[in-house]
Amino acid sequence: MTTRPVIVVEDDPFPRMLKAFLDPTIEPQRLAALADFFAHDLPDFAGWLAQLRALAGPLYPADVRLAKNQETLRALLPEAIAVVTESLAIGATELAIAPKLKVVEKYGMLLRDIDVAACEAKSIQVLSLRRRANISCAEHAMMLMLALSKKLHRLHGRISIEQLRAAGYQPKAFDTGYTPNSGWPRVPGMSILYGTTLGIIGFGEIGREIALRAHAFGMRVICTQRTPISAAEQRQWHVEYLAPEAVLVQSDWLCIQLPANAGTRNYLDQAQFAQMKPGAKLINVSRAQVVNRDALLAALRSGQLGGFALDPQYEEPGRADDELLGFENVILTPHVAAMPRHNGLDDFKDMVRGMAACIR
Repeated sequence: MTTRPVIVVEDDPFPRMLKAFLDPTIEPQRLAALADFFAHDLPDFAGWLAQLRALAGPLYPADVRLAKNQETLRALLPEAIAVVTESLAIGATELAIAPKLKVVEKYGMLLRDIDVAACEAKSIQVLSLRRRANISCAEHAMMLMLALSKKLHRLHGRISIEQLRAAGYQPKAFDTGYTPNSGWPRVPGMSILYGTTLGIIGFGEIGREIALRAHAFGMRVICTQRTPISAAEQRQWHVEYLAPEAVLVQSDWLCIQLPANAGTRNYLDQAQFAQMKPGAKLINVSRAQVVNRDALLAALRSGQLGGFALDPQYEEPGRADDELLGFENVILTPHVAAMPRHNGLDDFKDMVRGMAACIR
């Protein structure tokens, strides 16, 4: 019988890192893989790990057990003092078989899979986390929108007459005796976000972070997902919930924020592109596969789609000869929207510190 506290963690790519951080029996190969994963932002992984374990108090050393599904979660709950979940549910059934449980940590801020009232009735603390990586993805989405609207990817570093002409523009100074000289590069088709409509398909945590930022830019934000959101949530996030077809038709900008699975693959296809407002622009910082690539290319060629930005790509690493790179109204970035790694590192520190305070 172990004397170490048992922590049950959902076996998802990020939460399961806690096993390596808090369980001293972790295999060296896993620790080495994590050190490599964080190395470009955190050269001293061993030093950071020592700091985290010092913060953990009674949580280190722990017996961290991973749960891939709801059935496994329930099998592990009888010994658990803490649970970390991203999508697995904690309700009355789970609490009835978890007599030692003191804290439930949601790896995220939305508690829809956790029965908070039932936890409170048993004096079990429920913690949530506003994940920095989600905030970073939202910032990246806004950056991509701004770059497309201001043609930043076309104009960066092109400040001379020769450079601008080589890029296909016709720069010429204005008669400053009568007019200002702003806009002398004479770049057509630039726009602003203010007053335009942003549609968000999939209103999860990243979608909500995007909505907050778009609202600050003066955009009208509409959204859709499988389950309608309440009027109170619409007010909280400054959005209007509409049917999917209405979001497609009304959006000047469209952000698709869906997980990659069998049900979402090719969610945006030829039929959906045909419904979109001509010239609308699409931003995807979720997974490439939720947009049908052939339909995407056809929409860009025809001009039905006025611009596109993507992170991550259809292949990783991407290819230098990717056809998408040939479009002047496309921006591609190589799976960096959630960076830097300190986002996750700081989240883990917050999680461990919070859970430790609940079980002292």
